[in-house]
Amino acid sequence: MEETEKAQEEKVIEEQQENADEQLENVEETEVDTEKERAEKERAEKERIEAELKELNERFLRVQADYDNFRKRTKAEKEAAAKYRSQSLAEQLLPVLDNFERALSVETTNEESKSILQGVEMVYRQFLEALKQEDIEEVEAYGVPFDPNKHQAVMQEKSEEHEPGIVLEVLQKGYRLKDRVIRPAMVKVNE
Repeated sequence: MEETEKAQEEKVIEEQQENADEQLENVEETEVDTEKERAEKERAEKERIEAELKELNERFLRVQADYDNFRKRTKAEKEAAAKYRSQSLAEQLLPVLDNFERALSVETTNEESKSILQGVEMVYRQFLEALKQEDIEEVEAYGVPFDPNKHQAVMQEKSEEHEPGIVLEVLQKGYRLKDRVIRPAMVKVNE
C-alpha cells in the first residue's frame, strides 16, 4: 500500500507539475499576446497622433498663408490710398482751375483791370504749383493722337493739315494724378 500510495502521490505530483507547466505556458502566451496588443495599440496611437499633427501643421500653414496675403493686400490698399489721397480734393478743385483760366482769358483795357488780372494770374500760378506738388498734372492733348484713356472726343472735324485721329482742339483740359486720369480732356478730333 505504501508503494501504491507513493505511486499515487508521485502521479498527483506529476499531474500537478504538468498543470503548473501548462499554466505557466498559458501565462507566457497571454503575456506575449498582451505585449503584441500593447505594441499594436501604441502603433495605432502613434499613427493617429502623427495624422493629427500633419493636419494641424497643414492648417497652420494655410492660416499663415492667409495672414500673409491679408497683410500684403492691406499694405497695397494703404499704399494706394496714400498715393491717391488727394484725388477727391483735386476733382473738386478742377472746376475752380477752369474758372481761373476763363478769368485770365478776358481782355482788359484799363490799368485797374490789368492790375486785378495780374493778381488773379499770381493766384492761378500758385494754385498750379500746389497741384503740381501733389503730382496733379495736365493731360497732354493738343496735336497728339487721340487716346480714349486720356481724352474724351466730343466733336470731330475734317482737317487736311493733320493726320486722322489727331486732336485738333482742347475744349476742356484733362488732368491726371500720378498715373491715374482723374478727368479726361474734352477734345475735337480729326476724322
